[in-house]
Amino acid sequence: MKTGLYQGTALKQEMKINPRLYQAMDLLYMPLLDLQTHLKQELMNNPFLEMTENDLAETVEVDPEEREKEDEIDWEEILLNGFEAGGRREEYEEREYYEPVSVATRDLSDHLQDQLTLLRLSDRELLLGDEIIGNVNDEGYLSCSLDEIITGLNAFLAENGEAWDFDGRDPFTLEEGEAMLRTVQAFDPPGIAARDLRECLILQLRDLAFQQIAAADPSSEPSEEEIDEFLEEDLTFRIVRDYFEQLINHRWSEISKDLSISPREVQDAADDVAKLDPKPGLKYGNRGDNYIIPDLIVDKIDGDYLVFLNDTSLPRLKLSRAYREIARDKKKFQGENKEFISNKLNSANWMIQAIEQRRQTMLKVMNFIVDRQREFFERGVQYLKPLTLREVAEVIDMHESTVSRVTNEKFVQTPRGVFPLKFFFSSGLATDSGEDVSARGIKAQIQKLVADEDASKPLTDQAIVNILKKQGIKIARRTVAKYRDQLGILSARMRKRV
Repeated sequence: MKTGLYQGTALKQEMKINPRLYQAMDLLYMPLLDLQTHLKQELMNNPFLEMTENDLAETVEVDPEEREKEDEIDWEEILLNGFEAGGRREEYEEREYYEPVSVATRDLSDHLQDQLTLLRLSDRELLLGDEIIGNVNDEGYLSCSLDEIITGLNAFLAENGEAWDFDGRDPFTLEEGEAMLRTVQAFDPPGIAARDLRECLILQLRDLAFQQIAAADPSSEPSEEEIDEFLEEDLTFRIVRDYFEQLINHRWSEISKDLSISPREVQDAADDVAKLDPKPGLKYGNRGDNYIIPDLIVDKIDGDYLVFLNDTSLPRLKLSRAYREIARDKKKFQGENKEFISNKLNSANWMIQAIEQRRQTMLKVMNFIVDRQREFFERGVQYLKPLTLREVAEVIDMHESTVSRVTNEKFVQTPRGVFPLKFFFSSGLATDSGEDVSARGIKAQIQKLVADEDASKPLTDQAIVNILKKQGIKIARRTVAKYRDQLGILSARMRKRV
């Protein structure tokens, strides 16, 4: 067989998606704030687009001198030069732009560094303390072992020792690390720089003991020996220190037998432990504020639920009248100018149509959801009906992927609160009456059953199955267990109170 390159012709059918179709899908996918930014960018880039608010300005009486300035604008020259923004002549001039800079916020590391610098420490101790603080994660725990910190710091000094003016060049020892770790663990917030949850709780209990002793005798600061003596008599501390595994597994009887106390006393001590903070660092975490602006609003007016788009902040686009008048005289524009005008005009028309299509699609989807989930709006989450993207797509005569894009990261404000659109979609379970019940509604019922149960006799998964069965809901025990885990509800044994 002879090998080589050959050229030939062939006919075949294939589907190619227009780039503008990709853009239309992106517009459907965009949440409100992203769309607002995108449209503002389009207004800057396309001279054929302008905001409809300008129409209001045109109806206002304009000073004759101002009108003269407007008449002096040479629109033809501006367009031919490829200028892509409208406005008065002085707005065309280049202006100095100051980019907004976000204000730096203080985090847990800054808080700990401030306390470290207030201590009278040598440069060697400051470097070690700084290294320990640098390995404290956002939750407030030491993210690696103390041995790793010392090893890494010694390796760093071996390579960069000349940059540090220490008294001596001896490597850091594990004893030095332990001493500095105890110093950092005494910082605020209590429980910081712990190596595990047990140590974190112990540190917080020591801090509480310090406060109680100091409150009893404000004239002097409690010593370590006084705190240790106080804690030896504290039942909560002893349980955390000596019976931590039994504590987290709620084995009250086992602890009570070892300590010769009642299970109720053990449970009271466990309640005190539950008041402590398992992640002390998060209170200084820089998580920022997450605000939700609903894309849609559902209001009940005269007994009917009406859907509105919350798009008042979006720029309303229209074709610029001034640029359209110039574009009509096609004799003046040839070659690149003609192509520029044609592309920008077509792009402007398409953008206006795509935004309107997005609005109509969102309204169609939400109107169907409101019709289908009316019981939810009237009576609550337990009456949420099962709903899939395919059902909505079939009713509004669109593809399932389109509905998915419409509901992605979109929120709706309703009389029952603000919900993501995905909230209204869930699988269903069969009932004796032949109607399906939403899985989300079943979860709400399980949550309510657990909230109303007798704490001394908590409901088992099978007991919940039996209760739901009496209501005509067919559900397996393993499904109840799965829903309970998703809701963060402990098992019956772990929920039991003495």
